[in-house]
Amino acid sequence: MTDRFDCYYCRDNLHGKKYVKKDEKHVCTKCFDKLCANTCAECRRPIGADSKELHHKNRYWHEDCFRCAKCYTPLANEPFSARDDGKIMCGKCGAREDGNRCQGCYKVVMPGSQNVEYKNKVWHEECFTCFECKQPIRTQSFLARGDDIFCAPCHDKKFAKKCYKCKQPITSGGISYQDHPWHSECFVCETCRKPLAGTRFTAHEDHVYCVDCYKTDVAKKCHGCKNPITGFGHGTNVVNYEGYSWHEYCFSCKKCSLSLANKRFVINAEQIYCPDCAKKL
Repeated sequence: MTDRFDCYYCRDNLHGKKYVKKDEKHVCTKCFDKLCANTCAECRRPIGADSKELHHKNRYWHEDCFRCAKCYTPLANEPFSARDDGKIMCGKCGAREDGNRCQGCYKVVMPGSQNVEYKNKVWHEECFTCFECKQPIRTQSFLARGDDIFCAPCHDKKFAKKCYKCKQPITSGGISYQDHPWHSECFVCETCRKPLAGTRFTAHEDHVYCVDCYKTDVAKKCHGCKNPITGFGHGTNVVNYEGYSWHEYCFSCKKCSLSLANKRFVINAEQIYCPDCAKKL
């Protein structure tokens, strides 16, 4: 006589029948479905003995019910993530829900996609654009003004100082003269085009000249010595009278050589005399 092999619950003989071993107990499929089966977390129906069961963190699913909560892709053999609200998601949908959002389009930046990170913020590469021209920055250099990003050309065009001569932006270096900025290459003599940075120069009617060109082409000639009145060095003071100019030290009596600057004088035959010498003429 053989030993009996019965269902733990209904006591039916299990010889030659399908059964399930549950907690070291032998249970017929009918009792298993009724009394022992786990409830599917998705459809809320029992997961019977004939069904394939999947489980994760004390939760159970029918194989067909284990799908992404967003796109419904079957996940039995795919990577997945479990959210705090209990939803199961595929890797792509989970990244969309939990990933960083682009500061340009506010869509999720997917892991592995081309992106730009700046000051703890992230953009899709194509969304990281210049505030002015709207073109993607990509590998170019850029500058920030507040929360706005500018490519280097647009930043220079909008914010850089403009050269007083050519009106183009000064991106580096430069010279300041009379509160105006200049490119070094634009700050040249009006006549000979020699660079004037670091050299002596003078200005006349909004133009700048080197010393030599100013003496030759621009400066008035002293009516006394016939040399240029440059304003450089000795004799910077000038006396002007009836269209003529003199160095201050040349403005003296033709006869006695007395300096007549800030004194009374007499003009005779385009020459100047002190009053005493003028009486003797």
